[in-house]
Amino acid sequence: MSGMFPVVATFLAASIEGTEMMAILVGVGATRGWRSTLLGAAAGFAILVGLTFALGTALLNVPIQRLRLAVGALLLTLGLQWLKKALLRIALPSARKKAAASSQMVRREQQDEIDWYAFVIAFKGVVLEGLEIAFIVVTFGAEANQVGWAAAGAVAALVSVGSIAFLIRGWLARVPREWLRFSVGILLAAFGTFWAAEGALVQWPGGDLSVLWLLGVMVATASAYLGVLRRHAATTGL
Repeated sequence: MSGMFPVVATFLAASIEGTEMMAILVGVGATRGWRSTLLGAAAGFAILVGLTFALGTALLNVPIQRLRLAVGALLLTLGLQWLKKALLRIALPSARKKAAASSQMVRREQQDEIDWYAFVIAFKGVVLEGLEIAFIVVTFGAEANQVGWAAAGAVAALVSVGSIAFLIRGWLARVPREWLRFSVGILLAAFGTFWAAEGALVQWPGGDLSVLWLLGVMVATASAYLGVLRRHAATTGL
């Protein structure tokens, strides 16, 4: 029973961080392509494994706040860019037709190339969330003198969350591409805002659960703006 506390505690905490990680990976993979996304995720996991084995408990000295600020700002910027494109393409038929033709051409040209856009987002998302999971493992494991049990709980959490992400990938493939881009843009912007603010030492009420109301606010704002764009398109005939 001595190993049960670090296992359960780490499993629950790592499940939250793992859900954020998988949400980004699934969203980017479904919209930009799985090959580059998985390559970025694999590179991120490789860096994490190397850091964990090399540093051990010294991992707690890594400046996670600065990393949150940098990664959060990047994701916020990229998320808003995706959201802007999605809103324009959903609201304006002419922009949607032009984007469809352009995306088909790009996919044919880059079929065998790495999409560095997807690679970098996946890499940074895995590194940031993975470091937080590693901190959880080291903290709970060191306090209970059961690092192995704590690591087992984290691995179980990632396997569970990853299995769910794997199961829903087929469902995501049936979602219209621009609405999927809309959803991923909101997702990246919400996580980016949350992480950047955390990096700037903002204390969110409710901790990680604040992401939920951030998502709600962004969905409501984006939906209202989409309505404005559609009325404008109907008026101008675009």
